[in-house]
Amino acid sequence: MGEWLKTDGLTARQSLDLPPIWLIGFILLVWVQVWIWPGGTWTHPVTSVVGTVLFWGGLALMGWAILAFRRHNTSVVPHQMPKAIITSGPFARSRNPIYLGDVLVLTGVILGKGAWPCLILLPLFKMILERRFIAPEEGRLKENFGANFDAYVKKTPRWL
Repeated sequence: MGEWLKTDGLTARQSLDLPPIWLIGFILLVWVQVWIWPGGTWTHPVTSVVGTVLFWGGLALMGWAILAFRRHNTSVVPHQMPKAIITSGPFARSRNPIYLGDVLVLTGVILGKGAWPCLILLPLFKMILERRFIAPEEGRLKENFGANFDAYVKKTPRWL
């Protein structure tokens, strides 16, 4: 497997503390809400279509960003020190396109299932991503790339 996906040197906790695991957990919360409180759901063809577009768009964005990691031969694993700052492709518009994709996927699931009460999960999910992954990653990027990272931060927003 390429360097971009190796998890060597991670603790057992770090191996499980990954954004896809958090995303799956939040999606499971949506399914639990739908199962326990079906009266809390309301679907409409428009929201179903929007949910589907957001879900697949989020996955496509994540895939595009992962390809950029692979092209730059740097790790996609959030707990590792990156070898490069990626500023092209989806990273030209967002410093965190994979996390943005995660949020789009979760939003798509919520809308697609009509699980309106679960919309409250979105700010919580975003906060977890920022505190557990984005802030430490940005610290490592600043440490490793200094002024180059500062210049990237000035021109590229965190989300969109």
